[in-house]
Amino acid sequence: AAGMFLRLLSDVQWRAAHPKWRRMTSSQRSTSTTAEPQLVALPAQAQVVICGGGVMGTSVAYHLSKMGWKDIVLLEQGRLAAGTTRFCAGIVSAARPMSIELKMAHYSNKLYQQLEQETGVQTGYMKTGSVSLAQTQDRLISLKRIASSLNVMGISCEIISPKKVLQLHPLINIHDLVGAMYVPEDALVSSANVSLALATAASRNGVQIHERTCVSHVTIQKGRVTGVETDRGRIQCEYFVNCAGQWAYELGHSGEEPVHIPLHACEHFYLLTHPLKEPLSSSLPTVVDPDGRIYIRNWQGGILSGGFEKNPKPLFTEGRNQLEIQNLQEDWDHFGPLLSALLRRMPGLESLQIMQLVNCPESFTPDMRCIMGESPTARGYFVLAGMNSAGISYGGGAGKYLAEWIVNGYPSENVWPLDLKRFGTLQSSRTFLRHRVMEVMPLMYDLKVPRWDFQTGRQLRTSPLYDRLDAQGARWMEKHGFERVKYFVPPGSDLLDLDHSKTFYKPDWFDIVGAEVKCCKEAVCVIDMSSFTKFEISSTGDQALESLQYLFSNDLDVPVGHVVHTGMLNENGGYENDCSIARLSKRSFFMISPTDQQVHCWTWLKKHLPDDSNLVLEDVTWKYTALNLIGPRAVDVLSELSYAPMTAEHFPSLFCKEMSVGYANGIRVMSITHTGEPGFVLYIPIEYALHVYNEVMNMGQKYGIRNAGYYALRSLRIEKFFAFWGQDLDAFTTPMECGREFQVKLDKGMEFLGQEVLLEQKQNGVYKRFTMFILEDHDTDMDLWPWWGEPIFRNGRYVGKTTSSAYSYTLERHVCLGFVHHFDEKTGEKLVVTTDFINQGEYEIDIAGQRFQAKAKLYPFSSLFTQRRRKDEVELSGYQRE
Repeated sequence: AAGMFLRLLSDVQWRAAHPKWRRMTSSQRSTSTTAEPQLVALPAQAQVVICGGGVMGTSVAYHLSKMGWKDIVLLEQGRLAAGTTRFCAGIVSAARPMSIELKMAHYSNKLYQQLEQETGVQTGYMKTGSVSLAQTQDRLISLKRIASSLNVMGISCEIISPKKVLQLHPLINIHDLVGAMYVPEDALVSSANVSLALATAASRNGVQIHERTCVSHVTIQKGRVTGVETDRGRIQCEYFVNCAGQWAYELGHSGEEPVHIPLHACEHFYLLTHPLKEPLSSSLPTVVDPDGRIYIRNWQGGILSGGFEKNPKPLFTEGRNQLEIQNLQEDWDHFGPLLSALLRRMPGLESLQIMQLVNCPESFTPDMRCIMGESPTARGYFVLAGMNSAGISYGGGAGKYLAEWIVNGYPSENVWPLDLKRFGTLQSSRTFLRHRVMEVMPLMYDLKVPRWDFQTGRQLRTSPLYDRLDAQGARWMEKHGFERVKYFVPPGSDLLDLDHSKTFYKPDWFDIVGAEVKCCKEAVCVIDMSSFTKFEISSTGDQALESLQYLFSNDLDVPVGHVVHTGMLNENGGYENDCSIARLSKRSFFMISPTDQQVHCWTWLKKHLPDDSNLVLEDVTWKYTALNLIGPRAVDVLSELSYAPMTAEHFPSLFCKEMSVGYANGIRVMSITHTGEPGFVLYIPIEYALHVYNEVMNMGQKYGIRNAGYYALRSLRIEKFFAFWGQDLDAFTTPMECGREFQVKLDKGMEFLGQEVLLEQKQNGVYKRFTMFILEDHDTDMDLWPWWGEPIFRNGRYVGKTTSSAYSYTLERHVCLGFVHHFDEKTGEKLVVTTDFINQGEYEIDIAGQRFQAKAKLYPFSSLFTQRRRKDEVELSGYQRE
């Protein structure tokens, strides 16, 4: 069997590398009568304890030891590489749609390539390349988008014809193909041996490795990791790394203070065959046929083929008693559709002898992205797990980023899309995970067009207005578990078409969103924005103001009732959060942040605020429903409902006041809309939400009021060049790089986090600039749409990627936002990006391999919209969010 072969090979090499370790031979080990190997005593303390001896745990140990940390203990409950790693198909591929995943896989490939030379352990590394097949035009477009990203990253990749596929792999049936993507750098490895090679190198660097040692729980005191309890004694430690794979969830929940790691295992099947009569060449490329839901690689002259079926089988892992994963039950009926797809793709296999159907567990996460980072509740507790069957592709890169995170306090790339803190406790429900992974696993190979939504685990967090809005035709998307409206389907529209429209071109909701945008511009619209994260910070004295002044880059010492747009920066000047803060009184502040900041921002504030009982931080997200009234007539609606003048003289821009609306009082009204359009956001205590909404809608009838959704909001904010945290802004972007210098108190003589970097950038310039692009020769009806992640070219040279885009109904053009870098043409080193550099270039945006001319604009600008109210001008100075 494959697993046995890999294990035999691994054991031989491991013993060769470690003669001092007393090991049994594989043949002895398989009989239960032999004595246990002699176990070396555990140390009483270590700086880092890593749990899990698969590719993730060994990669973290390897990279930590490379960075100079030596006091590390790796614990494995069975034997090294005996879990999911042992059964991994061993395909290392950089063909990933997400930039951070692509970078991890590319690094892993380079690492594995030289690992054998470094350690003397054979890893089975073979550069075979990979071919991804497209049976439909939409699939080919998705491959072209990936190919654009790979090429600008310096990874060679080409879109090829079906005939070229046949030349690369003569056994492939090409009659139903429209094209394919060929990535010649992709490789195959023996994943168990890669783990052993990483462990060997780590061990030589001083890492202690102990097999057959079970971690029962991690002890946490005062919110910090203090030690690890095992079945062989306790180890005191500062850092704990949970790389327990499918058992990471249980291990996280085993202590008194749970660490929530939302993942769930499913059975994953692949087939092994005997060698063909003419054994397959070891250099044949791996074939991925996503429309057939299968992958095919050569294996010892035969083939290994698995896939992601439409009806996956979740696994229960409660109890963590299974030390090593045995091959689970064969299930030929279940594998049937995948086998049919394999025989359609390689008809010549009909007569081939099957050796075995392997069934092994794979861990999947709620959003198909892996989980890494520090726990929000336990300092020093790090996690790396939930690889969604790409463990060997990500192993090297993920281990590197996590090691950097532990040593430096942050990784060298923006890993927010993978950060554990993107989830809250609500994604840890066993039922939710079980249902969600049954949807996630088939999605691995499903065609994903922009703006698709998960169907399971929905209606978890809802606004009090959910049913009311739903009855009016709301179409929903989900963010951080919260239901948010995309747009409203007018009565009489064909609902079914809209719900099933999936396209890379002009979407069916185009006119619906256009009408909502028009209403925001000309009359008044209501958008329910209850999902925003809302915190209150208050103190008995000046502690709140003093603490916040250090943590935020803008000056918060403003008169009571004023609202400040500000970044919450890290020591490198990058945005950890971007928010609006209203000063409610001398000693209390109300902070509005993006929806997915709820866990991240809370953790950051808890970590940096002084431990003072007179200073109170409260999460009030659930206490308030937020209604955004956008448009020139919002002022009329509100003044009639509150019997108070709401004009600019009485209620200036960026102002906050507690008011009565209808019969309800205690409503916080802010003159800000997060779009650049005039209007107000009402923060309503939830028991009054329905009343206020009804009053607003009734009063607004005569002004042409209507509901609107987030797609309209996105169009408005992007045409006004407003950046959005998590998409445009991240921990590696500073205010200076996006023209927001006026939002920073550099000249106030006050110290704040990130200040030194910003002063340096002010003096020496920045290496990237946030830029707006208006597409010139793009046909909205006929051409592919830009979404995000498209390469930007200046004078024919790659300079960056778009971060978000939308159709501007005002300009009747597509608008893309993104960062422009300046690289030296000869050396490739980064150079300062000046205003002239931006303004003097000819730009193109690459959408799936086709380039469109674009006009560049820098922030802030004034020439795009001729009519502009003073209020807009003031609000344009604000940093906005979706």
